[in-house]
Amino acid sequence: MSKGNPEYLNCEVSRRSFLEMGVKGGGALAVASSLSLPFQVNAKSEPALVTRDDGTKVSYSACLVNCGSRCPLKVHTKDGVIVRVDTENGINDAVMGEHQIRPCLRGRSVRWKTYNPDRLKTPMKRIGKRGEGKFVPISWDEATTILADKLRYTIDKYGNEAVYYQYGSGSTGANIQGRSAGKRLLGLMGGFLDQYTTYSTASIGVIEPFLYGSPQASLLSDIRHSDFVLMFGQNIAETRMSGGGQITETFDALRQSGAKVVIVDPRRTDSVSAFNATWLPINPGTDAALVAAMVHTMLTEELIDEAQINRYAVGFDESTLPDSAPANSSYKSYVLGLGADKTVKTPEWASQITGIAPQEIRQLARELTAAKAAWISQGWSAQRASNGEQTAMAIMLLPVITGQFGRPGTNSGNWGGNVSYPLKKLPFKNPVKASIPCFLWADAIMHGSKFTSKNSGLRGAEALSQNIKFIWSYASNVMMNQHSDLNLTHKILEDESQCEFIMVMDNHMTATARYADLLLPDCTSVESNDLVDNSYASGAYHYFIRLQNAIEPLFDNRPSYDVFAEVARKLGIEEQFTEGRDVNGWVEYCYEETRKMNPQSNLPPFAKTDGMGVVDRRLADSSKYVALQDYRSDPQANPLKTPSGKIEIYSERLATIAQEWTLPDPKWDKITPIPEYVPVREGVDGDPELLKKYPLVLTSFHTKGRTHSTYHSVAVLREAVPDTLWINPLDATSRGIQDGDLLEIFNDRGRVRMAAKVTPRIRPGVVSMPQGAWRKTNKDGVDVGGCINTLTTMHPSPLSKGNPQLTNLCEVKKV
Repeated sequence: MSKGNPEYLNCEVSRRSFLEMGVKGGGALAVASSLSLPFQVNAKSEPALVTRDDGTKVSYSACLVNCGSRCPLKVHTKDGVIVRVDTENGINDAVMGEHQIRPCLRGRSVRWKTYNPDRLKTPMKRIGKRGEGKFVPISWDEATTILADKLRYTIDKYGNEAVYYQYGSGSTGANIQGRSAGKRLLGLMGGFLDQYTTYSTASIGVIEPFLYGSPQASLLSDIRHSDFVLMFGQNIAETRMSGGGQITETFDALRQSGAKVVIVDPRRTDSVSAFNATWLPINPGTDAALVAAMVHTMLTEELIDEAQINRYAVGFDESTLPDSAPANSSYKSYVLGLGADKTVKTPEWASQITGIAPQEIRQLARELTAAKAAWISQGWSAQRASNGEQTAMAIMLLPVITGQFGRPGTNSGNWGGNVSYPLKKLPFKNPVKASIPCFLWADAIMHGSKFTSKNSGLRGAEALSQNIKFIWSYASNVMMNQHSDLNLTHKILEDESQCEFIMVMDNHMTATARYADLLLPDCTSVESNDLVDNSYASGAYHYFIRLQNAIEPLFDNRPSYDVFAEVARKLGIEEQFTEGRDVNGWVEYCYEETRKMNPQSNLPPFAKTDGMGVVDRRLADSSKYVALQDYRSDPQANPLKTPSGKIEIYSERLATIAQEWTLPDPKWDKITPIPEYVPVREGVDGDPELLKKYPLVLTSFHTKGRTHSTYHSVAVLREAVPDTLWINPLDATSRGIQDGDLLEIFNDRGRVRMAAKVTPRIRPGVVSMPQGAWRKTNKDGVDVGGCINTLTTMHPSPLSKGNPQLTNLCEVKKV
């Protein structure tokens, strides 16, 4: 059994040695010019599982992180050590649906992640103050006893709602070896307090059903039928880097259609360059103002068919308003200045807010309405804001008003859709019905017993019975890295009279792991056996992968399922937990159930899948997944799942919520029945006094070198993709800042240090940091690790109680 790091990986990597590895390492990583997008090499005809003459073995694993893709990894080992990571074989790169699912630079660096010096090697318990990161090693017997005893104690004293399963995405896609095993154990103990929504999609996920009744999206491959593409903050070239996923099908579709692309974003992203797009640099959080001004142009220049809008939607004009709605509360009245604010939403009005010139707003409205088939979509950045619901709904309104929905080449205004392979998952049940918005867990430690549906978005119960007392954190760096206002979060967590016990299970000593009371080492995907699907961002291409451990578990690490089975034994529920199966038994069970679920695929018996990697792959026909296609063809025969059966531009449900809910800051928190532009406190037209103190809007972006915080500690990726603060030359010059200078970015919540990237690729007045860097504070409390969430607001969005981390104010100075 392999128990430690290969000697050649037990070191930090210099830039020179990193670049040399790209040339000499035979596939470990690509060098500079190839880092932007997935690797472009020809598929090989080598068999899937081999043992070569030199003793090298090849087996299949996968990259299980939260990029939304699910890339298989062909792992080469010798003497129990990973020597190379390659792409899967594929079938025929010339044919979509048979092409290789190529991992990006992150997945290809999995051996560096596996053998990283910060790997957790043995169970540990805390000996210092919480957060100091002081631990002592303990045995697995002691560790599982502590976990069983603390779990039983918490449930007996406080009830099951006091046990919270923390949101996290470090093992996204894992099945038997993922989050389900822990939830299965907790469910058998009577259940746990769960969460809903995600840190990525809270606002859009909650608001969309008010407009459409249910999620609606076309596949990105349908862009092949488009002649105009409008994307809001959608950076596919950097956030969807898998060669088998949405970036591949978007490129393919654009090559076929030749459509003009316009991207609205505060940054000139790599997607703007990759798609040869027109860039409209917008002030963060102001998209709804842009939409309103575009609609004003469409109305005043008679570019839209209002009768058609009224056929499919309610609330666009006064004639289709529900009886409960006040006069002049339609969206048309709002745009024309007849509503409560008496403000006409002209392009000149919007220009002062968005920073986009009036003529550019008018031109965009004209091009959009003139298109034969316009694709409109949004990434998730715009809705991760204090007014995220308004932004998301406004963008989704554009296809409705322009009639660009329900036909080939059109979309719903949401991100492009995805088809998932029907795969059997490890089953679990949670008897506790209450769940909280995932972003409110820290508040629930302090005030959970006061949570209701009308003040905190509680679901499944009228009120919570108890504050959170026990946190189960598996494969999650949310607690002290991906959450907001980390200095405040630290103060909440260090008070052990509030949350009494924190269990963390992870691969690495992350910022969150340092706050554990009990810290357990987990196996990585290359040390695991599992069965996983294609996740949520492979688009039309869907498949599933059989993972077979390439190496034995390192150090004293154990598979999470085995650990939880031992805890179940000590709690007296082992038989119910395992049902007589070990990990491999569950993999075989889930596979055979998947065979039954997919009789048309003629899948081979489990015994014949050794070494297959990708067991089955399919390509969906995008024409069958056009958003709102059936509804457009016959709205009476195919009503939506809204109360009216139509698209609800004016929502009576939202009007009721606005009257009944208690919002923490009535001055800035707004819920409206139509998608109005609502200024945010920390925005370009926010609190005037705060803007004087902190005149720069701070946003974040996804870096190619990490998936959220996963892969952050891999030195070669930090060398390849260094973290820098993007700042416009105008803002830099006025502060005496030059490219490469060490900066301090600060506001009332904290201070962060990071090098400057002075670039015209970000609009003036806005600065942007890559998200996911691991928090690390010095003796003065300054975050020298570069974690943006030291600075981000914890004040949630009004309706979804969602992540607002892209609406912050700050100032920047040279250190």
